[in-house]
Amino acid sequence: MSLFDQILASRGLVGQKRDAFLNPSYDKKHDPYLLPDVDKAVGRLVEARKHQQRVTIYGDYDIDGLTATTLLLDALEKFGFTNVDAFIPNRFVEGYGLTVGAVERIAAGGAQLIITVDCGSLSEKEIIRAQELGVDVIVTDHHNVAAVQPPAIAVINPKRLLADYPDEYIDYVLKPGSKYSGSLYPFLDLAGVGVAFKLVQALQKKLDGLPEGQEKWLLDLVALGTVCDVVNLTNENRANVYWGLKVLSKTHRAGLKALMAVSGVTPDNLSARSLGFGLGPRMNASGRLETAQHSLDLLTAKKMTDAFNIAQKLDVLNTTRKSEQNKIFNEAIVQANEYIDDNVLVVSGSGWSHGIIGIVAAKLLEKYKKPTFVLEEMGDEAKGSARSYGDFSAADAIRFADDVITKGGGHKFAAGVTLPTSNIPAFRQRVNEYYRTKKLFNQQQLLLPNEDAVSSLWHVTEELVDQIATLEPFGNGNPEPVLSTQNLRVIHVKKMGTDQQHVKLGLQDLDGKRLYMIAFNAPEHFFVETGERVTVWYHPIINEWQGHRNIEGRLLRLERQ
Repeated sequence: MSLFDQILASRGLVGQKRDAFLNPSYDKKHDPYLLPDVDKAVGRLVEARKHQQRVTIYGDYDIDGLTATTLLLDALEKFGFTNVDAFIPNRFVEGYGLTVGAVERIAAGGAQLIITVDCGSLSEKEIIRAQELGVDVIVTDHHNVAAVQPPAIAVINPKRLLADYPDEYIDYVLKPGSKYSGSLYPFLDLAGVGVAFKLVQALQKKLDGLPEGQEKWLLDLVALGTVCDVVNLTNENRANVYWGLKVLSKTHRAGLKALMAVSGVTPDNLSARSLGFGLGPRMNASGRLETAQHSLDLLTAKKMTDAFNIAQKLDVLNTTRKSEQNKIFNEAIVQANEYIDDNVLVVSGSGWSHGIIGIVAAKLLEKYKKPTFVLEEMGDEAKGSARSYGDFSAADAIRFADDVITKGGGHKFAAGVTLPTSNIPAFRQRVNEYYRTKKLFNQQQLLLPNEDAVSSLWHVTEELVDQIATLEPFGNGNPEPVLSTQNLRVIHVKKMGTDQQHVKLGLQDLDGKRLYMIAFNAPEHFFVETGERVTVWYHPIINEWQGHRNIEGRLLRLERQ
C-alpha cells in the first residue's frame, strides 16, 4: 500500500468512498425541498415576484452573512425581482441578528418581506414586531433553533431536523438505512450561505431567469462563506467548495478579483487556505473595525475601479486590525499570567474592541492551551468572546454562570457573553467551577496533532505532495494530512524572525536522507540542539524560492527521544 493509500485508509476512504471523495459531484446535490419550510418560502417569494413587492435581505456582518446576502441579491435579480435591497447590521450599533429597531426602520422604508440570512432562528419578538408592521419574514439560517419556531412565513434551518429527529443523525449526517431516507434532508451542517443557496435551487423549480446549471456561478460565494464559517467540509459542503474554488478562479465578480489581487492570491493556485487566510481576514476587518457594509459593497461592485478602491481600503483596515490585535494580545498575556493556575482564562480590559477580542481569545487558547474568555470593559457593561476546545463547552459554561451575566450563548467552541463589569470576578469563578464539575483530564492532549500515517523521509516526495493536494479543500472535518517520522537526528538549527521566534531544523534519518522542517512562532521546546534525536509530526510541503523547488515539512509537533 502506498503512503497516499495509507492516508486515505486512515480516514476510511476506501472503495467507492475513496472515488466519491476524490471526485466530488455537484450533480449529487440534495433536494432543497427536503429542508423545512422551503415550499412555504418559495410560495411567498413567487407572490412577491408577481407583485414586485419590496424585499429586504437582512444579513450578518461576518463573511457567511455577507456572501449569503450577495448571493440572494444576485439570484433574485436574475429571477426578475426589481425591488430588492439589503440591510447589514453594524456590530457596534445593532449587534448580531434581527433587532426591533432595524425591523422598524426597514418597515418604514416600505418593505413587505424580509428574508434573513445567517440569522433569525431565535428572533421571535423581532418577527412578531415585523408582523405588527405588516412585514412578512422568511428566515434562512443554520444556527441553533428554539423549541418552538418563531412566527415567520418560513424558517429554513437544517438544525430544525436535528432537534426533531435527534436519533436519525450522526455528525449532522442522516444515518445509513434511516427510515426517513428520501424524506429528511440528509446533511445538516450547511453554512448560512449554503442554506441561502438551497433556497435559490428551490426557486429555480418555480421561477424563470436562472436556468438550472447557471446557479453554479454562485458557488464562488458559497465556497467563500462556507470555508470562512468553519463548518465541516464534508458531504455537500465539500462538493460546493471544491467546485466553488474553480468558479472563483474565473469569477465574474469585480470585487473578488480585486480582493484576490490585493491579497496576493492568484486564481491559478486557489485553495481553502487562500480563502481562510487571504480573503477572509480582509473582508472581516471592515466589520470588526467600522462597518461590514464596505465588504458588501465590494462583493456587489460592478466596476473594477470601484472594486479596487474598496479592496485597498479593506487591506488597510486589515493591517490596522492586526496592529490592534497584537496590542490587546500583549496586554492580555500579562493578565493571563496572573491567572495562570486557572483552568479557564478570563481576562478583560477597557479599549479592547469586541470586534477583535474573539481572535485574541483564539490566540490565547493556542498559547496557554486553555479555554479562554476575553472581555471588553465598556463602563458598567462588559462584552466578551470565548474560544474553547476538547470537552469544555463555552456555551454551557456561560449558562452555568447565568446568575451573574446579562446574556450569552453560542456554540461549544465559540460563544459570546455580556455581563456587568463588576461581575467579572464572579464570572471567572463560575466558569472555573464549571470546569471542575466536568472532571476533565488530559484535555491538552486533544490539541496535539496525530499522524495519518508514519513515514520514512524517503517517501516524502513531490509526487506525494501532489497526491495530497487532491484531497483539497482542507478545513474542519477534512484536515490536511499529518505524517510522523521517528528517530531523526538534528543536524541543523536556524532561528529566524525579528524576535528569533521561528525555527528551521535540518533532520536526517539513519539512512542519511535529509529533510528541512520549519515552524513559525515555534514553542520553546522546538528549539532543540544539533545532535539530538527527535520524532516529528508535519505537513509535507513544497518550498519555492528563486526558481528552486524543495520538499520540506511544516513542523507541527516535536518530541525528544
